[in-house]
Amino acid sequence: MKTARLNDMVKGWFIGNFDPSLYKTNDVEVAVKKYTAGDREGAHFHKIATEFTLVLDGQVRMFGREFGDGEIIVAEPGDITDFECLTDAQTVVVKIPGANGDKYVV
Repeated sequence: MKTARLNDMVKGWFIGNFDPSLYKTNDVEVAVKKYTAGDREGAHFHKIATEFTLVLDGQVRMFGREFGDGEIIVAEPGDITDFECLTDAQTVVVKIPGANGDKYVV
């Protein structure tokens, strides 16, 4: 048995090729991310990975649209988006495959 704390993980990523990680792999990356209203990420895309973002709670803006509780956004390779947290929010993010260095800033 293993136990860990999310706060000890790299930006919420607890599965993937990170240190620390509960399961080191390049096959997939999984994170639980907590945001404060106003947090942002600039426009970017992935060449390899498909990224699934589940909004657990709160309101976010991606692809120029607002998303809230229970909505899932799928960003496929080449899709360009930024990220803005409109309220305090929590997301679950899954990237397949886990591809370190596959984030390209626009």
